[in-house]
Amino acid sequence: MTRLRVAVADYGAGNLVSIARALEIVGARVTIAADAAALDGADALVVPGVGAAAPAMERLARHGLVEPIREWIVADRLFLGICLGLQLLYDGSDEDGAITLGLLRGRTVALRDAPTLPHIGWNQVDIRRDHPVMAGIPDGADLYFVHSYVAAPIDPETVIAETTHGSRFPSVVAKDRTVGVQFHPERSGRDGIRLLANFVDWAAEPVGRAALPIPARAG
Repeated sequence: MTRLRVAVADYGAGNLVSIARALEIVGARVTIAADAAALDGADALVVPGVGAAAPAMERLARHGLVEPIREWIVADRLFLGICLGLQLLYDGSDEDGAITLGLLRGRTVALRDAPTLPHIGWNQVDIRRDHPVMAGIPDGADLYFVHSYVAAPIDPETVIAETTHGSRFPSVVAKDRTVGVQFHPERSGRDGIRLLANFVDWAAEPVGRAALPIPARAG
């Protein structure tokens, strides 16, 4: 059986070794993509990231990845953004005024009323809507966060899970075949690995099935 190929964007803003290893553990064949040509033939794309939005967008531009990422998502190809990779999906960032990818409506804003910043460590993820990447992950699972800014989506239907650190913020967002997680699944133990396994399994599903409407959870 041919393993699915997952491209991990290399633009100098993420722990590529950890995320690549975690994807390999769940059965993916990983390509580190430092330019657009390396995306050819990939079944899914992962954009990891740490740091601030403006430098990240500058690095993506230098690597020629901004438009290929936009085109990938517009074409409804499977995508996972991790931490900063989630935040870059939105229109812009209040952190440094950066204009970001503009693929989801909303902005990245400072985490309000936080008892400590940055928000570092394990915290609960409360699932609000069922989604393929969250299959088998219990509501309230502890996952690992490192951030001070969060997404403020305009469309509440895109929020799959939320977390509280002072205020509540989206910890998983999704639209069609685009997913973003604010935590680091590669550092989140069994449940983080399960999320990555779900993502790889989802890449193998027929597009029509994967794009079915996602129901809200009762209660």
